[in-house]
Amino acid sequence: MEGKVAIIGGGISGLVAARQLLPHHPVVFEASASIGGVWRHSSYRSTRLQTPRADYEFSDYPWPNGSDPTFPTHTEILDYLHGYATRFGLWPLIRLNSRVVEICYLGDREKAGFTDQWGESGRPFPGHPVWEVGVVTGDSLDVQWFKFEFVVMCIGKYGDVPKLPVFPRGRGPEVFHGKVMHTLDYCKLGEDEATELMKGKKVVVVGYKKSAIDLATECAEVNKGADGQPCTMLIRTLHWTVPSYSIWGLPFFLFYSTRLSQFLHPRPNQGALRSLLCHLLYPMRRVVSMFIESYLSWKLPLKKYGLRPDHPFEEDYASCQMAILPESFFQEADEGRINFVKSPKWWFWESGVELEDGTKLDADVVFLATGFDGKKKLRSVLPQPFAGVLEDASGLMPLYRGTVNPLIPNMAFVGYLESVSNLHTAELRCKWLAKFLGGCFKLPTVEEMFAQVWKETEVMRRTTRFFRRHCISTFSINHSDEICEEMGLSSWRKKSWLAEVFSPYNNNDYKENPNVLA
Repeated sequence: MEGKVAIIGGGISGLVAARQLLPHHPVVFEASASIGGVWRHSSYRSTRLQTPRADYEFSDYPWPNGSDPTFPTHTEILDYLHGYATRFGLWPLIRLNSRVVEICYLGDREKAGFTDQWGESGRPFPGHPVWEVGVVTGDSLDVQWFKFEFVVMCIGKYGDVPKLPVFPRGRGPEVFHGKVMHTLDYCKLGEDEATELMKGKKVVVVGYKKSAIDLATECAEVNKGADGQPCTMLIRTLHWTVPSYSIWGLPFFLFYSTRLSQFLHPRPNQGALRSLLCHLLYPMRRVVSMFIESYLSWKLPLKKYGLRPDHPFEEDYASCQMAILPESFFQEADEGRINFVKSPKWWFWESGVELEDGTKLDADVVFLATGFDGKKKLRSVLPQPFAGVLEDASGLMPLYRGTVNPLIPNMAFVGYLESVSNLHTAELRCKWLAKFLGGCFKLPTVEEMFAQVWKETEVMRRTTRFFRRHCISTFSINHSDEICEEMGLSSWRKKSWLAEVFSPYNNNDYKENPNVLA
């Protein structure tokens, strides 16, 4: 299994990386017994995709039922990924039940990452092994070591390592007499186990993002009937939620996903004239945000339940924190099966949770929908000094083109940059990576790469208070344009000027051979 490229992780990012890097005969190490990543291991039975099928489709592998307007379930997505792996012959490359426990650097530590160019003179393949990957297979405790010239990290931001709240001394889960469970552990339960856990119980769900909203809906559905108990959502920070991709009868993409709409927003590498224009166009951006907010406030009972955020909608969209609501969410709330309380701080007491204002909530079960710590996963396997440079002072991973850390040689990271469709984001960057590994271009200097990352960070910092997520949703087309130009491809991918201005971009626009499946 020693070769040029190792891919760590068998989720969407790992699969598309394997597909695009096929000429280099990569080896994919997947810790579990199946591919699929979060769609296999961190999904509820009710979990659905948050984007339409057309926006979550590989450029060379269309959905078999692409005209279906419904959002795919997690089982449909798994079937789609299995079909993708079969179509492109990826199964022989995948090593299931192969958990990477450590990665060792074989190069010169004095020079690594601090030379004028990334790696060795900007070349992806130095001609000798640079990384040694330690793998534990199945139930074995023995570590097997394999050497590679290049490693692609695709272990993802979600799943595996939960992010847990920190509590004052004596006010943590240890004082609570009920059951505390992170959503990661809830995903592992069977349907009967989940029903038994919540049926007739006083349940508190901490959080107000997609996983918390879905879990509260499942809890409400389980507790229908005379012996049911309402579920309480404990909300620390409000975010905008969307019932569908339609705003006052207009398709949502018109507001943020076309060249015309993104022209209103700042982007990296813009000149002084365009910076002035963006400043002058700020009222127009605010009007767009208020237009969407007016629809959501009319369509959803946000005022009734005190769920209208104080910040503009644009800030949630710019930080990739907009959540699509399950159809029955507010219906369950109207029927009394979901309650809402808000408190920025809280802790446990013997019989439940206590809020900052002293209010006490009785609970039998407390679910922590508090997110995941993907960077902790990376730090656990990477050696120093590389583990220490994974993130910058702002908490972001400094990734050039969302893929390469300038200080970590001969390694790429896929799946850590977010946009409207993370599948599209991952595939285009894997195409860029394939061109790079194929010798089509060299990386800029370390200073130039950091300058580009800094410019993107500044755009996010100015656009949203939640900028500590590497999200490019308001300048995603420009980001893709720059990637295409670096690959030597045309950045304008549509067939007409009209389509360029008013149509949304998706993976089909970045096909290099549109007849690949013919």
